Amino acid sequence: MRESGILMPVASVPGPFGIGTLGKGAYDFVDFLVRAGQHVWQILPLSPTGFGDSPYQSCSAFAGNPYFIDFEPLCRRGLLKKQEYAGISFGRAPCAVDYDAVRETHFAVLRRAFARFSKWYPDDYYHFCYEQGWWLEDYALFMTAKGLEGGRDYRQWPEALRMHEAGAIRELYAKHEAEVHFWKFCQYEFFTQWRALKAYANEKGVRILGDIPIYVSPDSADVWAGRELFWLDEAGLPREVAGCPPDYFSADGQLWGNPLYNWDRHESTHYDWWIKRVRFSLELYDTVRIDHFRGFDTYYAIPYGASNARGGEWRQGPGMRLWGEVLRAVPGAAIVAEDLGEMFESVRALLKETGFPGMKVLQFAFGAGPDSDHLPHNYTENCVAYPGTHDNTTLRDWWRTAHAKEKRHARAYIGLSAEEGETEGLLRGVLQSPARLAVVPMADWLGLGKEGRINTPGTIFGGNWRWRCEADFLTPRLAKHIYMMCNRYGRA
Repeated sequence: MRESGILMPVASVPGPFGIGTLGKGAYDFVDFLVRAGQHVWQILPLSPTGFGDSPYQSCSAFAGNPYFIDFEPLCRRGLLKKQEYAGISFGRAPCAVDYDAVRETHFAVLRRAFARFSKWYPDDYYHFCYEQGWWLEDYALFMTAKGLEGGRDYRQWPEALRMHEAGAIRELYAKHEAEVHFWKFCQYEFFTQWRALKAYANEKGVRILGDIPIYVSPDSADVWAGRELFWLDEAGLPREVAGCPPDYFSADGQLWGNPLYNWDRHESTHYDWWIKRVRFSLELYDTVRIDHFRGFDTYYAIPYGASNARGGEWRQGPGMRLWGEVLRAVPGAAIVAEDLGEMFESVRALLKETGFPGMKVLQFAFGAGPDSDHLPHNYTENCVAYPGTHDNTTLRDWWRTAHAKEKRHARAYIGLSAEEGETEGLLRGVLQSPARLAVVPMADWLGLGKEGRINTPGTIFGGNWRWRCEADFLTPRLAKHIYMMCNRYGRA
């Protein structure tokens, strides 16, 4: 069955609270997807954002982003009063997230709600805390300690707390129990709202394609409470960090700074942490995209403290030893492998052995010859085709900046014309490909330029992760256009 979907981060969904939430704007977007004949809503990680406002640098591999909690359901339950949030300024512009404003306002409102909630914890809250305790306890303690330490990196905390010593943890909980419960409350509300939204989407015939980063943030509950799972020295500092070598995106490569895994330790546990992570993700999503999948075959290790990624080395990853255990524990796991970047034959072999679909990106197709993996005639059915991902610029901006040779190749290959328009023609090239699933970023359906770009890899302070879709953009006319174009190629 041929299908299509739209990539739209939850943060980009229209709404009144400065950032997309799991409220009316998200439900309206599901309805838009239905009118547009789409089967899939692809999102970015739901994790709390971290360094550079990135969802790929989160304080937890499992927690949901409290910014996405919608205030209206809290008001209906009597936890908030309308005037406590209706008159607040959540940012300057409806088309961009102001993270500083959101950070300040959202937690202030959520603390008001928690003050009422905490007078009598309901039974289902306790059930949630028990069910999710295997990660939730450490997350809530980590966030409590981080607040007490003024937001400092956990490696700068007092030694007993930094080392996660049992006595320090007991003391933290005893002295700050209410604060620990505040962070659990945020997760309880997030997951309650997310599960309701996902159920609504599924009832409408829309599946959620979620996303998990391969790595975790160095300043995270995962590393703090599970340091033995990571390649750290005695002081808790990474011996080497993650990234990727110079490529299409960056001449210096990408220095992500995430700690690498202690794969020997993971193997000794039969990859229990990864099994839990995949199982947890597939309870949240219908399908999950794993970012930087090639890192399971060979991963790029950069010396800790390096200023760029040029001096890294390739190391051997766990490969099918990990995925064999995962697939035995979670048979039929619906996974999409992000297999972009520098490819070795061993990466292709691993992808083939798992059976997971990989990704093809049209913007990468026209700088090479006819054997390029990203030219549509080389796609297999078992892949997901994109014009560009959240790490690419929009099609309109790509065309504006593409090399003249790439443009000539694209015109001849796809048959682009001024009458149809370059963006429309490039979208046609993706939709008519053999790929079973084609996913188009919302900004490309809107025909936006560089203002619609979500992220520029290799940059930190460049306005990344801020783009928002305005409600007025999601018109019945656009839905009809998307439906007709996808239906033409058997995808609607």
